[in-house]
Amino acid sequence: MNTKAMHLTTLKVNGRDYHLELSPWTSLLDTLREEIHLTGTKKGCDHGQCGACTVIVDGKRILSCLTLSVMKDGSEITTIEGIADGENLHPLQKAFIECDAFQCGYCTPGQICSAVGMLKEGKANTREEVQELMSGNLCRCGASKGIIDAIMQVKEGGSHE
Repeated sequence: MNTKAMHLTTLKVNGRDYHLELSPWTSLLDTLREEIHLTGTKKGCDHGQCGACTVIVDGKRILSCLTLSVMKDGSEITTIEGIADGENLHPLQKAFIECDAFQCGYCTPGQICSAVGMLKEGKANTREEVQELMSGNLCRCGASKGIIDAIMQVKEGGSHE
């Protein structure tokens, strides 16, 4: 590999600093999975259409398959592995279990990261608004009702952490 094309990039992922030499064209998704070995973030369509790769960067939900790692140098990134507080699940993770909001589970990490970000945005006030703001995260198994139920449970309970 041509080392001249490599860029020293620092990413703070789930509270830990990673100093990486990356090609400028490496996606954040590939960096998380292949360089940092956090495989909870999923590669679905790899075109930004399914939401399986959603992570939280500097407090905002993004599609990691469409984001170049070098553009996030110095950013704070939260993946599904960083949502819980040790052994204590995030309220959304608990609600997903209680509402049976997953079947195959492939989309679940992206759904939870997107929901955490969406709730922090404070824009969703009704079930319909939650559905609209979560529409970029696809569930092919049919768990969408349970996903929205879980989000509404947390929203109505007021615990968004």
